[in-house]
Amino acid sequence: MTLNFGIGRALRGALAATAVAATALVPAVAQAQAKEQYFGIPSYRVGPFAAGGTGFFGGIIDYLQYVNMKEGGVNGVQMTWAECETEYNAARGVECYQRLLKNAKGQQMHIFEPLATPIAYGVLNRVDDDKVVLTQYGYGRSDAADGRVFPWVFSTMTSYWSQASAIMNWVAQKEGGPDKLKGKKIAHLHLDSAFGREPLPVLNRLAKEWGFELISIPVAAPGIEQQSQWLRIRQERADYVILWGFGAGMNSTAITNAARQNFPRDKMIGVWWAGSEEDVMPAGDAAKGYIAAANVPSGKQFPLVQDIEKVVYGGGKGNLSDPKRIGNIYWNRGVTAAIFWVEAVRNGQRIANKVGQPLNGEELRAGFEALNLTPERLKTLGIEGMLPSFRLSCSDHEGAGVIKLIQWDGAKWNLITPTWVSSDRKMIREMVEESAAKYAVEQKVTPRKC
Repeated sequence: MTLNFGIGRALRGALAATAVAATALVPAVAQAQAKEQYFGIPSYRVGPFAAGGTGFFGGIIDYLQYVNMKEGGVNGVQMTWAECETEYNAARGVECYQRLLKNAKGQQMHIFEPLATPIAYGVLNRVDDDKVVLTQYGYGRSDAADGRVFPWVFSTMTSYWSQASAIMNWVAQKEGGPDKLKGKKIAHLHLDSAFGREPLPVLNRLAKEWGFELISIPVAAPGIEQQSQWLRIRQERADYVILWGFGAGMNSTAITNAARQNFPRDKMIGVWWAGSEEDVMPAGDAAKGYIAAANVPSGKQFPLVQDIEKVVYGGGKGNLSDPKRIGNIYWNRGVTAAIFWVEAVRNGQRIANKVGQPLNGEELRAGFEALNLTPERLKTLGIEGMLPSFRLSCSDHEGAGVIKLIQWDGAKWNLITPTWVSSDRKMIREMVEESAAKYAVEQKVTPRKC
């Protein structure tokens, strides 16, 4: 486990020899009095998914550093963290959860963000007892949006089910309406894992209601062998391919294979984990025209991004080994994930009447459930247009349920839906509540009242 705490060292002035013994106690006293909110960070910086991990967790750490450097923490409470390498491996992720649960000072972790559906599933039954908020920023169990059954899990801000629904809404609009999809074939090319299978309930339901044929095509991890899968796509004469991939190797391989078969890239829509710069650049010209979903757009046009570059990287505290990745999608997504954390701390301090004090798990959860990113708040944070406006509640742990669609032009991502594309919120909520209720019965969970 790599420790990386975000608090600067106390400055020591030149002291007279007679005062050394007395002043030697100062650092220990200052440390004991420090007010800190501790976060465990289960990152992955090695392996086939490292591009996502380094960008996303780099963005998280950079924003926590920024809050410390720019604001002196949240009302004087410093953000601190410890990092543990999971390699995007479920067993290692659970091990990291246990290691990070308490740090060397005895401070407990109250937020766990693994950025991995298999790891999220692995700790799902642990977080309630430990009072740890499990944040699934755009992944994980979609039915965890029901906060009554999953009080410690947050599918903020858009779940896989909502993303799948929004993608299909956009495809239907492009074709002229859902009725125009009748008889068409849509291939779901996905990593053969819980992550890849998560959107199937929505896609299967829409296939039945709208009359298109869904072809589910799994790819074994890490996803770089896809010849048989693309042969099937060609044989089936698929009209669209939804690429539910993760890792630059899998995604660039899919794009390259599509080009070899002359499958139109503008009829290939990737999940947002297949929609970063790192996913398309290895494919070169083959990626031109490729479309992906996005929960956060790329770019350095946002005031907050520019200020982080100035304050954190200008101060030599940046986490990215390559600062050119500032503003890339993975890094922007990590920054916004950390914004949720910090906003929850602000809310929790206010709600618990503990302004300037660290929070426990229940107080931090209350802060999450009070998350309300109004247009005014987004503007104040310097992220107007970077996130949609949304709010959470005791029963709704998802909030937004929207996406944007982006298209690669060979050099950069361009927005092709300037406004946010919505999912079928009524349908998704019905599915969430039905699935969550079934889970509650199976696991003997008594839903809380909201």
